[in-house]
Amino acid sequence: MRTVLLIRHGEVEDAAHCFIGQTDAPMSEDGEAEIRVLAQRLERVRLDAVYCSDLNRSRLTATLLAEGRAIPVRVQPELREINLGAWEGLPRCEVAERQPAEYEERGRDIGNFRPPGGESFGDLASRVLRFWESVIEGSGPGTIAITAHAGVNRVILCHVLGMPLGNLFRLGQCPGCVDVIEWHRGAPAVRLLGATAL
Repeated sequence: MRTVLLIRHGEVEDAAHCFIGQTDAPMSEDGEAEIRVLAQRLERVRLDAVYCSDLNRSRLTATLLAEGRAIPVRVQPELREINLGAWEGLPRCEVAERQPAEYEERGRDIGNFRPPGGESFGDLASRVLRFWESVIEGSGPGTIAITAHAGVNRVILCHVLGMPLGNLFRLGQCPGCVDVIEWHRGAPAVRLLGATAL
């Protein structure tokens, strides 16, 4: 059986209420601790491959997960979080106040809206799903871990579940959570969603 563990990186420092996409913000001490606990809980799971984005919070999550295992961490820039352009690092309330029309437009059309100089979730999906399809087509039975970001995980889950991207924020993805996707008779099924305790 083929299994994919989608794992969101741990909590990020000073990220509350801000737009943090491709800003290379480090994980907090609490975030690193929660990933260490998760890695211990997954010690008995044999992993055949570990993939991560090239952002530090994703790489550290993958490194902690792969620690003590005879497998390399495969860094994939395609797994970067969404590029929020001019909104990167700004408090959400500041964007809402200074650019109310754009902020409202994002809320109305979350799948297609692009902040100035950034990506839409549709753009993110195109980038991430190319990687996803190549990995799935190239793998057989076994377990793969992908340590990525909330947006990345959500577009993969929307794809697997056949959900429109406009519904992606209905899928919870808190820091350090795990989603489990398993294949039966050639088709994927989400067996666990947004779990924080295994």
